[in-house]
Amino acid sequence: MHRRLRATAETFPIAGAFTISRGAKTTAEVVVCEIESSGQVGRGECVPYARYGESVPGVLSAIEEMRGAIEDSIGREDLARIMPAGAARNAIDCALWDLEAKLSGVPTWQVINAAAPQKLVTAYTLSLGAPEAMQRQAAEHAGRALLKVKVGTADDAARIRAVRAGAPDSAIILDANEGWTPENLAFHFAICAENRIALVEQPLPAANDSALSGHVRPIPVCADESVHRTEDVAKLVDRYDAINIKLDKAGGLTEALALREAAREHGLKIMVGCMVGTSLGMAPAVLLAQGADFVDLDGPLLLARDRVPGLHYEGSSVYPPEATLWG
Repeated sequence: MHRRLRATAETFPIAGAFTISRGAKTTAEVVVCEIESSGQVGRGECVPYARYGESVPGVLSAIEEMRGAIEDSIGREDLARIMPAGAARNAIDCALWDLEAKLSGVPTWQVINAAAPQKLVTAYTLSLGAPEAMQRQAAEHAGRALLKVKVGTADDAARIRAVRAGAPDSAIILDANEGWTPENLAFHFAICAENRIALVEQPLPAANDSALSGHVRPIPVCADESVHRTEDVAKLVDRYDAINIKLDKAGGLTEALALREAAREHGLKIMVGCMVGTSLGMAPAVLLAQGADFVDLDGPLLLARDRVPGLHYEGSSVYPPEATLWG
């Protein structure tokens, strides 16, 4: 079964700008991997992330280095053994899943989940900004069931209160993107409890999150930058209450499924998140997120334009992907 590999970079404009504690971006830079065999094409999308030392040229190069193995019909398990986790492996892994589904006629959901996928409530992300601007953002989206709010400065009290005032009835996740410190952690936790925050993501830098051990946590805390692979989970149990599984971090759906199982075994809640990408990148994550405690798969909603066909979003809901998109 001979295969042909193609990898291309694509750019999608973001609606406005997307700002977190590490900076702002106005475009989503993605890499698409296509693997063709027997007249079928499997596709996978990844988002190279500078936080992990990734770039578009670097990811394209990493995929190209795997050309011989891919075209020689490497499987997903062998791929995971010889290629490090990250965006490049995610694009290949998801393309292999998609190709397998197309060649076999068996949809991916049927392989990985016990029941047919259902629509999910997804968070909608609000960018970091001045409290007044964040309150306006929150008010504009106050009808959504779940908001995810970017924070991560030395004093986020005014921002947290402003967002709660703008969206009094929405559940709120805060994402600090490693921007808080052990010194201001208790202060911020108290503000979170006061404002009925449902979850806080990665308050401390991954290299310094041991400070969470034994710390009183009045609200659940979720690991993001601190968790990539299955072997990371056990050491996080005393620091976190949940983990955020992202395909680009895990290096694909194959490892992400193992991460999901490990989280359940250790009694951790599960969040399935994303980078800012298109529906092609979100589609496998929607299947992964079935039964998750928190879902943050709003990447396409942040873009000025998405792929066609794309995922169907309706209010706070995201629907499972059609076979014409992925899987």
